[in-house]
Amino acid sequence: MKKTLFLLLVLLSILVILIRYSSKAEEILFGVKQKSGISIFSIPDQATVLIDNKEVGKTPFEDKNLEVKQYTIKLEKEGVSWQGNIKLNSGTVTIINRDLAQNQASSSGEILTLNKGRGITVVSNPQQSEVEIDGKSYGITPISINLNTGEHSILVSHPNYLKRSIKASMPPEYNLTVSVDLALSEVDLTTVSAPVITQTPEVLVKQTPTGFLRVRDQASLNGKEITKINTGEKLVLLEESAGWDRVRLPDGKEGFVSSAYVEKVEKQTN
Repeated sequence: MKKTLFLLLVLLSILVILIRYSSKAEEILFGVKQKSGISIFSIPDQATVLIDNKEVGKTPFEDKNLEVKQYTIKLEKEGVSWQGNIKLNSGTVTIINRDLAQNQASSSGEILTLNKGRGITVVSNPQQSEVEIDGKSYGITPISINLNTGEHSILVSHPNYLKRSIKASMPPEYNLTVSVDLALSEVDLTTVSAPVITQTPEVLVKQTPTGFLRVRDQASLNGKEITKINTGEKLVLLEESAGWDRVRLPDGKEGFVSSAYVEKVEKQTN
């Protein structure tokens, strides 16, 4: 009796170890396949999402019941598209955030993935981009940094490219990999002679799904919300970039709005 009990305990211990340390154990022992997830955001939103050439929805899109393998992801909106190959990891959610643009040089975005380990790894296009985390400079990409778990603000920059700001949360026992694409910046207008401006450009806030438009402190979905502007209001246009417009609000403050929900109008000066 004691020998039988001892053998049962040994077998139970082995089973627990297999389940804990082998990602294939559940599938082998119980026929249960490991699952993973994906969350996709885009500017403009409501972009068509295709996974392995099959249309599955519109952005923002989320599916947390996907098989663990590599997928081809494609986003399309009004003739503009982006495509990439994404390998999903068991028990984690991969995040894709893209600013769609007419050409690749103006397109930007990031992919956030989790793997067993610790710290953060940042890779970028172009390479050798500067990395700041929580306001502290750490060096150039590609780079791996040992950081504590919790929420962090990541800023990636490179000369002649638009900066990219990302907020991410690092869970315990995982390494966060951030793959960033930077967009080329606009031509420095201070070096270009221009005629006297006789009109002041403005943008009109179009209809939005929420009935208002968020104004952020950075040209990114990760930017902090400054205020909300009602549809039909006009804002002074200060600068245009890929997917975002820098505007001046009626109270004199400046911020960024999604160019998908505004249209340019011209106001004649006195």
